[in-house]
Amino acid sequence: MEIRNFCIIAHIDHGKSTLADRILERTGAITEREMHAQFLDDMELERERGITIKASAVTVFHVLNSRRYMLNLIDTPGHVDFHYEVAKALQACEGALLVVDATQGVQAQTVANAYAAIEAGLDMIPVINKIDLPSARPDEVAEEMEQVLGIDALSCIRISAKSGLGMDELFQAICLKLPGPRGDPLQPLQALIFDSKYDDYRGVIVYVRLINGKLAIGRKIRMMGRQRVYQITDLGKFMPKPAHVDSLGAGEVGFLVANIKTLGDVTIGDTVTDAGAPATLALPGYRLPKQMVYCDFYPGPGAEYTHLREALEKLRLNDSSFTFEPETSDALGFGFRCGFLGLLHMEIVQERLEREQHVQVVQTAPTVPYEVVLNDGAVKTIDSASALPDLSKVREIREPMIRASIIVPAENIGDISKLCQDRRGIYRKTEYLGPQRVIIEYDMPLAEVIFDFFDRLKTATRGYGTLDYNFLGFRADDLARMDILVNGQTVDALSLIVHRAKAESRGRAIVKKLKKEIGKHLFEVPLQAAIGSRVIARETISAMRKNVTAKCYGGDVSRKRKLLEKQKEGKKRMKQVGRVEIPQEAFMAVLEPGE
Repeated sequence: MEIRNFCIIAHIDHGKSTLADRILERTGAITEREMHAQFLDDMELERERGITIKASAVTVFHVLNSRRYMLNLIDTPGHVDFHYEVAKALQACEGALLVVDATQGVQAQTVANAYAAIEAGLDMIPVINKIDLPSARPDEVAEEMEQVLGIDALSCIRISAKSGLGMDELFQAICLKLPGPRGDPLQPLQALIFDSKYDDYRGVIVYVRLINGKLAIGRKIRMMGRQRVYQITDLGKFMPKPAHVDSLGAGEVGFLVANIKTLGDVTIGDTVTDAGAPATLALPGYRLPKQMVYCDFYPGPGAEYTHLREALEKLRLNDSSFTFEPETSDALGFGFRCGFLGLLHMEIVQERLEREQHVQVVQTAPTVPYEVVLNDGAVKTIDSASALPDLSKVREIREPMIRASIIVPAENIGDISKLCQDRRGIYRKTEYLGPQRVIIEYDMPLAEVIFDFFDRLKTATRGYGTLDYNFLGFRADDLARMDILVNGQTVDALSLIVHRAKAESRGRAIVKKLKKEIGKHLFEVPLQAAIGSRVIARETISAMRKNVTAKCYGGDVSRKRKLLEKQKEGKKRMKQVGRVEIPQEAFMAVLEPGE
């Protein structure tokens, strides 16, 4: 039996999960009765949003020209935040199906994923999907792929994953064009861990791709990175339901169970080898995911700190790409500082906490990590403005920079250039994909992109613009910490690091927004934005005023004045001891960069 290991890569919504459904259906892995859309997306949130969040591995069998093929398929996410999942999948395969929508053509993530597959040394099969739609333009899209990615336009396979059109030709290409694995079953065992998940009854289930050697039940294995030894209690494959097997050979993809208690004991990218006759070298593995967005989670109404901690620990069992550590705030009490791969990842984690763990959270505005160079030359990485050392000890502050690749209709070049320059972008190049579409590259600070850049891009291009970005490194700039004071008290959860040139407009926009979000109190509440001791913006929330003179039906005016003076004294006293209630929306107001 011949083996083919491949993954499906594409931009968001170009039809990866639908194509995986058709492959499962055509190979008889699932019956028509069991079939439902996005079969491999088993998370409720994935189905609801129509996106893939976690890569899914499945084994199916296909017969072509009386030869039997084992097809190990990995369906991957398309969103830039989950590019880490794509990188893991590429390492476990020899081939990739690069899927492009026949109506939308080459998009930002198409280019990023194609280059990632080329770097990983994979053989690619270009697939043009959705050719049965009235607005499909497969010939133009094939030319775009040739121009941008250097893929021969004639080699593109045209299919409709929804109706099954062209699937026979695709199966033929997978079996005949993709190479088989080059592993040797007689060599010492080397298996790459490309994913893992936690099961309440069996402990950690480890997804492995065997490069060399063989795995069997009862065998003792060693994790080469952590140097821990375990005994295999179960082996299997996802077909797509878990199916028990006695052994796995070189080139195969499957899972192993070995009484591993926590996900922390398993490192993605680690090498599994035989404890008795280990391999001399570990496999190259992966770079660990780098958290690029940070925010604080505090217990919301009806939630407790211990409940939030337990919920985060449970969630981390199935998503090791986010981090959390304890944090305290004068305004919000005890909570956690969490790190995410991007804004969508942050949204998904918050939603999973509320849905799966039933914990309400108050979330602060997201920030990005910064590098601070101290006067003695030491470099410190901080992930919030409150962690910034005293500025007298700081030589410079560096912010994270990205290379943004933006694909837009040619008529929107001016709008997008203005948008990028307003966000302190540095122009790099423009490349035409065809007469109607261009790819523009800018180097930009990540802090300017994570807020509402994507929304502005979609608005400016009427939904046709797409964005992909790569992290370049840290660059020094004229940055400062801006504090937000509510009733004279600094609310550390609202502090942020801003560029001095934009500090005044940003501060004014934030205090105006806060004035709308924070309700009236029985005393006057001043809102201020300050850099150091210099106040750069101020708004005042006027006091709620009870009509204390309502009961006076005439008489001397001094009577009314006496009651008003008494009220004034009471408000002054209340202001000294009063506590301002700050709603969740106020923290999110910091997201609005303002005009």
